Amino acid sequence: MTDAVLSSPPAKASPFHELKVLWVKHWTDQLFSFAVERPEDFRFRSGEFVMIGLPGEDGGKPVLRAYSVASPNWAEELEFFSIKVPDGPLTSRLQKIVAGDTVLMGKKPTGTLVLDALTGGERLWLIGTGTGLAPWLSVARDPDTYARFSQVIVCHTVRGVADLAYRDFFEHGIHDDPLIGDEAKAQLRYYPTVTREDFVTPGRITDRITSGAAFADLDIEPGFRADRDRVMLCGSMAMIKQTAELLDGFGLKEGSNAEPGDYVLERAFVG
Repeated sequence: MTDAVLSSPPAKASPFHELKVLWVKHWTDQLFSFAVERPEDFRFRSGEFVMIGLPGEDGGKPVLRAYSVASPNWAEELEFFSIKVPDGPLTSRLQKIVAGDTVLMGKKPTGTLVLDALTGGERLWLIGTGTGLAPWLSVARDPDTYARFSQVIVCHTVRGVADLAYRDFFEHGIHDDPLIGDEAKAQLRYYPTVTREDFVTPGRITDRITSGAAFADLDIEPGFRADRDRVMLCGSMAMIKQTAELLDGFGLKEGSNAEPGDYVLERAFVG
């Protein structure tokens, strides 16, 4: 009798990338951004989200949350924009990361906040609240955005002026982007609003749309038209639902990856 040679079963591939943190920027005591190295085989469409997390404590399961990729699809690093929740299962720990640390990232990006989910139009509205700005940082730096739309309007609503993270970037920095700087200077408009402090454009974006103030501020024809306007929504559930109802009232149709339409929202973030 000969001894049977027993081979170990192949190790199961991990569903996560383990990625080094490249930098961290704290905007306020409630907001921060960070970037990680990009795996060579990682491909995504601008506007998609991916699962980000940290290993579980004391050997527990990893803690993961969905995060929109704030980098454009051509970038060499992957950037993310996050809130800080003191008692949050993930962000209470994630906000403490520093360059050189390791975070987990899922291997399968997905989402509907992509150009493929919209039909053709003239004007693209990117409407977000809080960290719902993240996908617009990606879409607004994608050359395809400016090839498909003659005008791009980034709307960002926050509570306080200090919460307008990336304000300087949208007002100035994006114009120096080597890939889309000239297009952004000619075609991009940035429209911030603040709800709880004095500001040149105060209030919720939904209220300013309803009153017509947003259109007046931007010096464009009031209202949305299905033959011209395309809209993406990301942020608070209340804003998304209210704005979607407004768009429905103007005759715009919700789109998806399977059936492109006039506006899209990310249902992964909507209850």
